[in-house]
Amino acid sequence: MRSALIDRRAFVKAAGLTFLAALRPGALMALERVDAVYASGMRAADGSFAVATVTERGEIVDQVALPARAHGMAFSKATGKTVAFARRPGTYAMIFDPWTKGEPIVITAREGRHFYGHGTFSPDGKLLYASENDFDANRGMIGIYDARNRFARIGEYETYGTGPHDMTVSDDGKLLIVANGGIETHPDFGRTKLNLDHMEPSLMLIDAASGRLIEKHTLPPQYAQVSTRHVDIDAQGRIWFACQYEGRRNDLPPLIGHFAKGEDLTFVPLPDDTTRALGNYVGAIAVNRADNLVGVTSPVEGTSVTLDAKTGAVLKVESIADAAGIAPAPHGFAVSSYRGEFLGQHSDVAWDQHIVRIGRG
Repeated sequence: MRSALIDRRAFVKAAGLTFLAALRPGALMALERVDAVYASGMRAADGSFAVATVTERGEIVDQVALPARAHGMAFSKATGKTVAFARRPGTYAMIFDPWTKGEPIVITAREGRHFYGHGTFSPDGKLLYASENDFDANRGMIGIYDARNRFARIGEYETYGTGPHDMTVSDDGKLLIVANGGIETHPDFGRTKLNLDHMEPSLMLIDAASGRLIEKHTLPPQYAQVSTRHVDIDAQGRIWFACQYEGRRNDLPPLIGHFAKGEDLTFVPLPDDTTRALGNYVGAIAVNRADNLVGVTSPVEGTSVTLDAKTGAVLKVESIADAAGIAPAPHGFAVSSYRGEFLGQHSDVAWDQHIVRIGRG
């Protein structure tokens, strides 16, 4: 419980009197009643978009307006900075500090690029990495941004694949882990998937200092339409990945797996009824390191699944209509939904696909 309390106490302490005085009535009381704080993109009842600071009870503490719909979130424990990435094929990312009322920084993808909705900070918070599309060359890229200089773009690496989506970084900061979904897109065609008959999904380990490819893990030919989409790392350093299937509806493909540097991919053999409950589509994955759990959600069939991170055994299957984001909670996971549910609390908003737990310490 101590690590959970750090989230709330650090948030309140770091926010300062100016921030706390500006909160709506009841927001400070909401913070005092919880152990964990999160950030998530949302659509308000009037159709506007924002990123919200929200408690584990689903109580909205604060909001920052967004220029358009967001998708993934990233948080730096080192600096407290939080990023909301535009939904593909969007071209903005907004960086803000949830502890202050400072003006957010909005960056724009360079010409010929768009964001894929995800990114991650280096462990020291000095760099921001973003998954991007060089759409005319059909190359996945990692944009590199200097967090010490208002997130100026200072370089890029290849992802050695097509359609990079989620990405993360090893705890020591040496490896970038990228899920190349294998799906070709172009902004001229919106969100249309252009190559479902010849996809090449893969998972990459890339040297963070040089951009050199360390390891390439491609899926077997029979799983060429299993798009590798989201990743997280467990307490043992294993990389967990979650997939979305682009093949026939009645198939039962593998959707979740793990690997580590020097190891082959291992798929978790889910029971058939669990695969059906996920609708062949995992929209988000999260690891709770303290509890050795892996959680996934599917908005397609409205399902949340919890696995044992040590054995891969299914521990819980819950029905949550339009289940969207998932992040570690003090015990288990916090889950949001497109219908405004957040751990049982309803708000008159639509939470977007991903949530991130925020807190220093």
